[in-house]
Amino acid sequence: MVTAGRPAEPEAARVWDIAAEVPDPEVPVLTIADLGVLRAVSAADDEVRVVLTPTYSGCPAIDRMRDDVAQRLRAAGYARVRVDTTLSPAWTTDWMSEAGKRKLAAYGIAPPDFRSAARSGPIPVALAVKCPRCHSTRTREIARFGSTSCKALYECLECLEPFDYFKVH
Repeated sequence: MVTAGRPAEPEAARVWDIAAEVPDPEVPVLTIADLGVLRAVSAADDEVRVVLTPTYSGCPAIDRMRDDVAQRLRAAGYARVRVDTTLSPAWTTDWMSEAGKRKLAAYGIAPPDFRSAARSGPIPVALAVKCPRCHSTRTREIARFGSTSCKALYECLECLEPFDYFKVH
């Protein structure tokens, strides 16, 4: 099983490409590959297997992601599809693609702006969250949980617009 990236083997790469196009049901401008939830695929004998890691252990969207991946793979001709979820290692915003972070900002959600504390070395301290609309750093957290558990609700003190911030984990 190849982890965290498109496999080199052609059949597994085809499975990855199909699964990678599944949109995140909570933030539809992102794919599950952009989000880093798509972790691994394999194709052996007549079965394909996909592994997803939810952003939170209680993420309500993971069931929909799993069903959407299975549906797309079956529609592509794969009869035996297995989609598993794993909590280990835990998902981190470090797994989000740079393209995904740009898509979040364009959609009006402030993307995580530094690497998680799970990395070794100095731990960055966010002094401000940049508004995705006017780019001001004069913002404040309104609620630790926004529209979903993986986001916090912020307000820009310049343009006065509320916005979600994808929390770093």
